Amino acid sequence: MTKGEYDLQKELKEWLAKPGKVVVAGIGNPIRSDDFVGVKIVQDLQGKVPKNVCLIECETVPESFMQEIVDLNPSHVLLIDAAILGLKPGETRLVFPEQVADFPAITTHVLPLRIFCEYITQATKTKIGLLLIQPGRTEFGEGLTAKVAVSAKHIVEMLLRILKTY
Repeated sequence: MTKGEYDLQKELKEWLAKPGKVVVAGIGNPIRSDDFVGVKIVQDLQGKVPKNVCLIECETVPESFMQEIVDLNPSHVLLIDAAILGLKPGETRLVFPEQVADFPAITTHVLPLRIFCEYITQATKTKIGLLLIQPGRTEFGEGLTAKVAVSAKHIVEMLLRILKTY
C-alpha cells in the first residue's frame, strides 16, 4: 500500500472494535451485474463467520429487513452495497450514516439508505457502517465484472480475518 492509499482493513478493524452481535447485510440486484456485489459478499461469508455474526441477503429491499435487524439488537450493522462513488471499479469506501448526506454516492434503492440507517440507529443505538463499492457495470446482466469480483473476494477475506478475531 502506498502512502495516502485508502486502508479499508484498518478502517473496518477500528470500526468493528469490541463488537457484540454484528449484522452484515448485503444489498444489490442479482440481474444488474456489479450492483449484486453486496449480496455476493454475504453469500461468500455464509458458514464461515462466528456465531455473533448474522448475515442477511437484502437484495434490493433492505427496508424489508429493518425489523429483523432491530429485533437482533446488534452492536454493529455493516451494510455492503454498490454505489457510484466516482472511483475506479472495485474501489471501496467505508462511510457512516452522518456522512451520507454529504457523500456523493448514488444507489438504486427505493428507501434512501440514510433513512434506513436513521431508523435502525434510533431503534437500537447500534453503530452503522456502509461499505460501498464502485461498480464497473450496472446494466442488466448476471455476474460481476473482473475488477469488482476481485474486490469482493478481498473484502470477504478481510472480513473473515477481522471477524474471527472477536
